[in-house]
Order: sequence, then C-alpha cells, then structure tokens
Amino acid sequence: MKNILIVEDYQIIRLATKILVQDLYRAAVIHEAASFNAALSELAMQPQDLVILDVQIPEGQGFEMIGAMRAVQKNVSILVFSAIEERIYGIHYLRSGANGFVSKNTATEELRAAILSVAETGRYVSPRIKVELLNQLDKHNYRPDNPLLDLSAREITIMDMLIDGFWIKEIASKLDLTESSVSTYKARLFEKLQVATLIEMFQKVRHYKDMD
Repeated sequence: MKNILIVEDYQIIRLATKILVQDLYRAAVIHEAASFNAALSELAMQPQDLVILDVQIPEGQGFEMIGAMRAVQKNVSILVFSAIEERIYGIHYLRSGANGFVSKNTATEELRAAILSVAETGRYVSPRIKVELLNQLDKHNYRPDNPLLDLSAREITIMDMLIDGFWIKEIASKLDLTESSVSTYKARLFEKLQVATLIEMFQKVRHYKDMD
C-alpha cells in the first residue's frame, strides 16, 4: 500500500490530482496539504512513498523546498507538478533533487506517465526537458534561445524575488546571504539579461517566459 502526499493549494486541482492517483493506485492512502509547512508536517507524521508537489504554494521556498523535504524524509520521491515554465525551472528542480518535473499545461496522459515513472522507477524526465539537457551537453555549440536558460538556480530565485518587489535587504534575510552578495547577483542578472533597471528586467523576463 502506497502513501502519496498531494501538495496543492487549489482545492479543485488537488481533487482532480487525487482522482487520477486513485485511478492509478486504488489501494493508495492519499494525504493532502495546502501549504508547504503543512506538507512538512505530513511528512514528519507519516513517511510517504511519493509527493506530488506544486512549488507555487503558501510558504513555498522555491528550489530549497526539495532539500527541506529531504531533511524530513531522506528518500521520499518528489514529483514537481507546477504551472511554472518547464524549460526554465524544470532542470533546476531536477538538479535540486526532485525525481521529476511535469507541467500543469501538459496532457493528462503525460501526468499519469510521470506519476507512474517516479513512483515505480524514481525518475521522470519530460521530452522537452530531455531535449534541453541533451542540447546543454554540447557545450561548444550550445547557445540557448532564451537567456533565462543561462541563469543558475540562485540567480532565478533572486530574479523572481526582485520582480516580486522584495528589497535587497529582505532577499538577503530570506536566503541567508549578505546584502553585498545579493547586490552582486543583481548586477550579474542585469548583465546577463542586458538590462539597466528593474522595470526593464521585469519586461524582458515576462517576454521570455511568455515565449517559452
């Protein structure tokens, strides 16, 4: 009997995911959480075989969420199921320790395949992410068509926080960094994205996320 935790703050999506999981594993015990802290509490109370995780939830910590879950249950399988841009974020979540990433924009059959693959083999890589990973292996010829693909996980985290209106001091506190380190990341982002202001960065990021 499998224990499966669905972490999703939208009740209708949580219900739809639960129905899909029950169709795949009729004897499974389904646990639910609508926030990240609630998910950690569920993990602490009951070891889970699989976590289906939306990273855009209350108290979410971005890429750090995977490590936080592993700190509670070391070997739990984690499938990220989110509406964030697959090519931009998916590889970084895999590198952060997630067992798989699947977009909410994907067909139901791919979600089914992802759940089965992570639950049974411990890994799922979507066709789109697989192509991007193969492209990145060709280091001499790889030229990303989207500059956001050239950012590190930390750079993406700080970029998103700046766009969300956080001040450098707030970002430093939340990420346990010095203010000078955050300022350095900000300068590096401006250089990589070829912008001079936060407004320009917001506009360029929105453009490249929309095209992806």
